[in-house]
Amino acid sequence: MAKTKLMGILNTTPDSFFEGSRTPSIDQAIAKAFQLQEEGADYIDIGGESTRPGSSCVSETEELSRVIPLIKELTSNSAFTVPISIDTLKPAVARAAAEAGVSLINDVSGFSRPEMISLAKEINLPICVMHMQGNPKTMQKNPNYPKGVISSLNQWFREKTDDLISQGIKPEKIILDPGIGFGKTVADNLEIIHNLPLFKQLGFPLLLGVSRKWFIGQILNKPTSELLIGTLAANAMAISHFVDIIRVHDVKEHRNLIDFMDVYNHVEKNNVKKKTE
Repeated sequence: MAKTKLMGILNTTPDSFFEGSRTPSIDQAIAKAFQLQEEGADYIDIGGESTRPGSSCVSETEELSRVIPLIKELTSNSAFTVPISIDTLKPAVARAAAEAGVSLINDVSGFSRPEMISLAKEINLPICVMHMQGNPKTMQKNPNYPKGVISSLNQWFREKTDDLISQGIKPEKIILDPGIGFGKTVADNLEIIHNLPLFKQLGFPLLLGVSRKWFIGQILNKPTSELLIGTLAANAMAISHFVDIIRVHDVKEHRNLIDFMDVYNHVEKNNVKKKTE
């Protein structure tokens, strides 16, 4: 199995839920990007609009001003070599980011807008398709899945990927994200992590974003600033299920986790092989 990739979070927002991820100035953001590169990120995910529970959207102009100058500075710097992902649900921002040199489009609304699908087909970049019930402002107000969260997500993924492929998106460009914390209860999130192998069976790479999220704080009764250990525990489970990409705030610690888990998984695989020979 391929080694899990590490996506570092870089927010150019003043209101993202984890204060440690905020970089309100371009100089701070550039420095943070190079720090994440040095710590071992395989991707940098740049976002200019908070999608935390209860957040309000920002204007297209504001989001563009937050992310595009940063992306241009990084992609024009030969010392910066990490592929960049743009975290946006706005087609105009995604297009400008693609023109500026990003390598992946990460849409938390699951490519729900026809313009985003058309753009994805046109630019032919990998896309991350995330599930979200509702929208960021309302998604955590009594999320509910009458048929069960796993059945609902499985059906949504199948229908969404079929639709995208029918509209000209190449299957090999699609990455799926179950949307931990986006319209999910604590129990829903834990059930999703437990059932990651089921989603892997759909045949697409999986991205998981659990980093310092509310449900971990609910379990541990701790604030966001104290959720690194819980995040590492949840991501260790994800890595053991061979999730393809984990999206995190704390790259250095997760680089160590991935490297350790990779050695462990190879040893375990070889032991199983020896027992069956």
